This record gives sequence, C-alpha cells and structure tokens, in this order.
Amino acid sequence: MVSPKEIVVVAFAAFACAFSPHAVALNNGLARTPPMGWLAWERFRCDTNCKEDPDNCISENLFLSMGKRLSEDGWTKLGYDRVNIDDCWAAKERDTDGRLVADPDRFPHGIKWLAEQLSSMGVKLGIYGDYGTHTCGGYPGSLGYIVEDANTFADWGIDMLKLDGCYVNRSYMADGYPEMSIALNRTGRPILYSCSWPAYVAVNYTAVAKYCNIWRNFNDIQDSWESVYTIIDHYGDSKSVDQFGKIAGPGHFNDPDMLIVGDFSLSYEQSKAQFAFWCLMASPLFMSNDLRSISEQAKEILMNPEVLAISQDPLGIQGYPVVQSGRTEVWCKPLHDKSVAVILWNRSTGGMHTMITVQFEKVGLKATDKVAVRDLYEHKDMGTFTGSYSAYVDPSGGVVMLKLTASPSLDELSRAAQAYVW
Repeated sequence: MVSPKEIVVVAFAAFACAFSPHAVALNNGLARTPPMGWLAWERFRCDTNCKEDPDNCISENLFLSMGKRLSEDGWTKLGYDRVNIDDCWAAKERDTDGRLVADPDRFPHGIKWLAEQLSSMGVKLGIYGDYGTHTCGGYPGSLGYIVEDANTFADWGIDMLKLDGCYVNRSYMADGYPEMSIALNRTGRPILYSCSWPAYVAVNYTAVAKYCNIWRNFNDIQDSWESVYTIIDHYGDSKSVDQFGKIAGPGHFNDPDMLIVGDFSLSYEQSKAQFAFWCLMASPLFMSNDLRSISEQAKEILMNPEVLAISQDPLGIQGYPVVQSGRTEVWCKPLHDKSVAVILWNRSTGGMHTMITVQFEKVGLKATDKVAVRDLYEHKDMGTFTGSYSAYVDPSGGVVMLKLTASPSLDELSRAAQAYVW
C-alpha cells in the first residue's frame, strides 16, 4: 500500500513535469458564455440505494432519463445541453491499472457508454472528481493520479470536469488545480473545467481565471430561500464585486452553485428571483431538479428566452448592485448592444408590494436619454421614459427584471449618417 507521503511525492513530481516549458494555461475555447445544463447534487445528493430507490439513486438510469428530458422537452434548443454527474458515481477502489471505474452495479455499462448515449441525444456528459486522496463522499480522488484521470475522462468522452477539494492539504491547491487544467489540455479533448479551489482557500482570482472555466467560491446551495439570498448577498457585497466580480468574462465565470427552481422550497416569485439573479450575474445555469416531474410554472421561468438572453450576452459581464437600501435593491448588467439589464428586488417581508425606482444615471445611461423599458418576465414593452422608471415589486424576494435601451441622440444619428455617407 502506498503511504500518504509517497502519494504527495508522486503528485509533486507529476506537477513539476506538467510545468515543463511546453506547459500552457487553460486554452480550451469553452464557456465563452455561461454554460447551461443539469447537475445532480442538490436534488439527488449521494443516494446509492438503487434497490429501494431505483428512480432516484445515482445511476446510469438517472442520467439517461435527465438527458432524455433535456433533449425531448426543448431544453437543449435553449442551450441546456449538459448533464453532470456529481459525487458517488465511482467504485470504491481503482482497477488494477490504477484507473477510475464506475460502480459496476449502478453503472453496468460504464461511463464511456453513458457519454455515447447522451451524445446521441445532443447532450454532453460532465463528471465529478476531487483533487484529494478521496472525494467528499469517500470515493477515490485524483491526488497522485492527475494525468491518469485526465486521460481517463478524455477516453470516456467527458465534456466537463468538476474538481472538488476534500481530503487534501489545502496548501497544495495552488499547484494542484493548475496541474489538472494542464493535464486536461494535453488530452486534446476540450473539457470544461470547473474548480472548487476558491471555495476552500483565499485565491488570486486572476490566477484562477487563467486555469479554470468556472469556479465555486461560496457555500453549497441548499433547498431554501435563505440559502439563495445569502448567496446573492455574498455576490453583491462590495468586496466581492471588487475581488472576483470584475474577473468574470468569456471563458471564465464565477459559479454561485445550482438553480433550485422546480424543487420544494421556493415560491413562484422567489423562483423568478433566483433565475433572474443567476442570469444577471453571468452564472453557470445548472438546474438541480427533477426534470421528469417539474411543474409547468417552473419550466416557464427556466425557459424564458428573454431572461436567458441576459445570461448569454457575449460581453459576459457579471451584474452588480447600484442601490442597496436594506429592504430594496437595484442591480444592473451592461449588455453588448449598449442596453442595460436591471433587477428591482424587494427583500421586505411586510406583505405589501413596494415601489422601486431605477435612476438611469445609476446604471450607466444619461438622465436625458429617452429609454425604452421592457419587462422581461411580462414580455411587455412598458413605454419610453426619461430619467427613471418605477415599478411595484412583490415582497419576500420578488423581482421585476427589465431591459433598458436608450434611443440614439440627434448627434449620434448625425454622426452615423455622416459615417454612412463616407
């Protein structure tokens, strides 16, 4: 049996090799806009009891059924084209060649077969690993096996890797997460790389963005409104905006964790709020719900094309708050067409709707601009306004999501006409 000390020596030897003069940072061309799909963890956790719970246990049947729903129910046409396995998929031991293998009872056909089946549906398969000796659930980790595991994932046809950080000395992470990034690059297969590195240690986010496509950096989401608004508060904190919000952009995004719209806890208005904020914050959109039984109301929220367009805006700017007055907030996100997405958020619990106003100058427009206002959940043009716009917003987390588009001034029209003539 290899000792922990030997494992560390092997890991650092592999790291030194990976950082040869030929090594390069992440360059996979992926996640130019926030990735979208479905992820098992929040809803299905580590349920391995397929004998008593066959429809919900972590097995090939669960992921095939979710892939089928994405393909047949219109999700993939909107961009939800990934099914991601989380923890508890593997056998407890590697094979005799040191390779990871799936649990033979729950994944009898293996991961490569599962990836092929999903690919035939137009769905990509993601998988979970851990930089430590074991995953958080106690399954084999990648410490000492970085290159082997990267090659295994590529051989299986994996399209995304989420790498967690349990059971490892955290001082190794600044080396280990880049090591996996480089190993994935060297396989020649584009594999979207999701890092949990900033969730465990303080990091230089510029360095993280160099090696990771997306990264977790806060608590795991739970099935509760408190969990959702705590995450929003973290992302809206001025220190967070300066530290990591400004780093987000095409190819590298902060990940506040999964969408729980369609699960058990959120009201209709709170569901709209989570989806609106995740889209405004340029967050990965990974649903963790049961697509076999999701309500039409939840589907309507998650499939809203106007809100999804804010998420997938090619500038990839992470939205941020411009007004935080305790019970009401105004957030904004600049868009590529020079319009601005805005959220009016009512945090109060008083049982009465509240009038919230967005001052156009606060979100980067001019006070003199004539601004067309569109409500993205109502799919309705609200008219043209100067200076500001106000709307009633329901309590307990309700939102109104808007798109503000300034009409060109006479000077701008004149310059455009002159440029056209020339």
